[in-house]
Amino acid sequence: MSYERSDRWRFNTRLVHEGEYLPGEGVRPTSMPIFATSTFVHPSAEALDQAFDENGLVYARYGNPTVGGLEQAVAAIEGGAGAVAFGSGMAATYVALLAAGTPRGATQPEACSVLAAQDLYGSSRTLLLQFFHAQGWPVTFCDMTDLDAVAEALRARPSIVFLEPISNPLLKVFDVERIVELARGVRARVVVDNTLASPVLLRPIEHGVDLVVHSATKYLGGHGDVLGGVVTARTDLLFDNARRYGKLLGTTLGPQEARLISRGMKTLSLRVRQQCTNANTVARWLLTQPQVGRVYYPGLEEHPQHELAARLFGDLFGGMVSFDLVPAERRAAFAFMDALKMVLPATTLGDVFSLVSYSAQSSHRDVPLEERRAQGISDGLLRLSIGIEDAEDIIEDLAQALAAVG
Repeated sequence: MSYERSDRWRFNTRLVHEGEYLPGEGVRPTSMPIFATSTFVHPSAEALDQAFDENGLVYARYGNPTVGGLEQAVAAIEGGAGAVAFGSGMAATYVALLAAGTPRGATQPEACSVLAAQDLYGSSRTLLLQFFHAQGWPVTFCDMTDLDAVAEALRARPSIVFLEPISNPLLKVFDVERIVELARGVRARVVVDNTLASPVLLRPIEHGVDLVVHSATKYLGGHGDVLGGVVTARTDLLFDNARRYGKLLGTTLGPQEARLISRGMKTLSLRVRQQCTNANTVARWLLTQPQVGRVYYPGLEEHPQHELAARLFGDLFGGMVSFDLVPAERRAAFAFMDALKMVLPATTLGDVFSLVSYSAQSSHRDVPLEERRAQGISDGLLRLSIGIEDAEDIIEDLAQALAAVG
């Protein structure tokens, strides 16, 4: 057979085939091998010198074929100029912000200003405040569901705009297209953490976003067995920035981890579609429960950004559902979590099995109580990451746990 990659492949085909096949003739593996090596030997000193010049295979911190296969696949499905893999989602976020803050033609970031969404993953917020702000980067937060507020904040001409299309944990949805348009007006680069949406719901580069971040630990890997992150850049310049910082900082993803993420991506579309279907069923059931005060899910017609979500995501609204317990107390949240028998209380999301997380304990633990409450994160807020189990089994487990709350 003569295997040939095609630029005409559609999304699901790219998920299966991108980054898998090594070039060459004769017998070849059908899946990318794990290259467990720290360095690479070349046939001559001249060839080694050329590899250094051309970002070739020299040293594992600079690149590895297994990791490169994953990067090729992510760049292809996101529609970017290139992607860089990292050891965690937070490492990816850090490098994406550095890359966005590097002026055109420069070799290091300048002191930038950042406009970030008020509704941001807790650790990302902490990174902005405890690292970037401490290094002299002014950081401002605003409610990005209010486009007038975004336009007003942009009058300060920030260098970077940073947001998540679906917020964690309240699942607000942001008008990525319009925010990119507004940011372009002040020449700001836009960085999007697309972890909760995944490329199945949204591919931000198609909407003009400059850099896309994923915690590959979540939906891309999808099986709760790997830690990793990835950044996809819209342009060659930003790709070179991200790749350079990755090398210098040593935030390298290992080949074993890269292979697990690549394997997980094969079924990404199948998994996410089932998770969305289940999440919709679970969210509508939660609406009927007396122990539940409010349900947060973009697929519900009463969600404030439901129409926007339908425009951005089509007929899929994500696999995450959050809800407020009655009473909205830490005691009630702990009682609910302790009573679960199948849904796992774990501080992650996007896995094939259903998970529950208490935001005040985990993702927003470092956010002061007053700020959490100002964002709408109550002491009774629980976040569900819906898996691919039968929806009826998920609901039965949630029902008996709600009964334990009293």
